[in-house]
Amino acid sequence: MRNGPRGIAYHQSSGGANRKNSGAFISNLVVRLTRNPILKVLSSIRAHRVRALLMGGQACVFYGAAEFSRDTDLAILAHSENLAKLTNALEDLQATVIAVPPFEAKYLRKGHAVHFRCRHPEASGMRIDVMTKMRGVDSFPKLWARRTTLSIDDGTIELMSLPDLVQAKKTQRDKDWPMLRRLIEVNYFANRKRPSREQIRFWFLELRTPDLLIELAALQPRLPLHLRRKRPLLELAVAGNKSLLERALFEEEQREREADRQYWAPLKKELENLRHAQARRGGPSKM
Repeated sequence: MRNGPRGIAYHQSSGGANRKNSGAFISNLVVRLTRNPILKVLSSIRAHRVRALLMGGQACVFYGAAEFSRDTDLAILAHSENLAKLTNALEDLQATVIAVPPFEAKYLRKGHAVHFRCRHPEASGMRIDVMTKMRGVDSFPKLWARRTTLSIDDGTIELMSLPDLVQAKKTQRDKDWPMLRRLIEVNYFANRKRPSREQIRFWFLELRTPDLLIELAALQPRLPLHLRRKRPLLELAVAGNKSLLERALFEEEQREREADRQYWAPLKKELENLRHAQARRGGPSKM
């Protein structure tokens, strides 16, 4: 079962880039590309044919919900051949591991992120975080099938689809929830006049703004029963009860945060053990 629609139509076109989705739907992104370290990182990933998807803050920039991000977050396929390609790309970027865990498939498959810092002149100081498993997010092959492909002058950028990116943002971190809200709002405002069925479903399941959920319920009164069952707070949107809806959204967020804390508890414990072992060895992990 997939976490969301195969494609979410996005923004009106602007010059300088071609936009497409690898599935049957089109994603039009407003993109403001400048020559910055992220392009060097993505160029190296592309040149070495690494199977990777841009996610995190940089993906939010491309989806119009953020203006700047210092890091490059990638979801990757943790197969040996792909990891070998990633190693080559990291060598090209002069990137080395800067924290635990070490760059090993077993840690990626458990759900850890591996952190690198680039020293290449065109990407100096850029941090790269790679993951292959995330709480509540589908396996990489399914993410890849739903990806958004953005064509630029000198190549393409493979982005995690908007619904998958939203799911990946449901963490315990305070900074992720305002970003998650903006991601969905931008998509809603850009497409609410002529939405697709997939967009309507996505908004009903993911919107976090009470006024917009109430508006959506009024505009789309035939709310399918299965969506009501999947997200019971939609009944409050249909009823137009803003105060109770705000409370229900807050409680929904708290449940996600707690689930994420429980998910990360054993992983954090393992990281602590790795740090202690590293300290005893007297040096950082090698790539």
